[in-house]
Amino acid sequence: MNQLISLVKKDLLIEWRQKHTLFGVLLYVGATVFAVYIMTGQPEVKVWNALFWITQLFVAVNSVAKSFLQEHPNRFRYYFTVVKPSTFLLAKMLYSIVLMLGISLISLLLFTIMLGNPLSQTAVFIGVTAAGSISLSAVFTFLSAIAARAQQNAALMAILGFPLVIPVLMMLSNLALSAISPVYQEGWWLLMLVLLALSMLVIILGLILFPFLWQE
Repeated sequence: MNQLISLVKKDLLIEWRQKHTLFGVLLYVGATVFAVYIMTGQPEVKVWNALFWITQLFVAVNSVAKSFLQEHPNRFRYYFTVVKPSTFLLAKMLYSIVLMLGISLISLLLFTIMLGNPLSQTAVFIGVTAAGSISLSAVFTFLSAIAARAQQNAALMAILGFPLVIPVLMMLSNLALSAISPVYQEGWWLLMLVLLALSMLVIILGLILFPFLWQE
């Protein structure tokens, strides 16, 4: 546990010292929301929801997916001697979840300010946003680990990530619509459980497969 906390603190400290990367992602979010506002004004509810999750997808690609790719290959040899592979992967996932959740909440704030606030159940939508941050962070962190150990081939994330991310985005969109709609929709909690189960499956697969990549 101490190693896990230390690794998460290390990544957050590096992110804070390299502020240009974080501010670049925030600038990207702000510019995207402003461009959508200039072109469409305040769109209808379904368009608002689709634009929000598409933005979160690109935020995850630009911020979370680099968690492993930014590590120098020589550092992996050092980490190999001091921590377990499962601890290292969990630390990266926790760091990615914290980063993604913070940027997602800022994105939600910008969306409600510039593109209107169609949310009828704000707390539920924030919960869906948190679940989406966990899912997207788990998927892209695992894919980043595979790409980093495969000769830093970032193209693998696009190839492997497409069939994993599409169902996640579809479930998040449906869950978000249930939070936007003023009418109670039955079965949304079951869809939330499926989403969390999928996230747990990705994490478990990562813990099983990453030690083999770690040894290469």
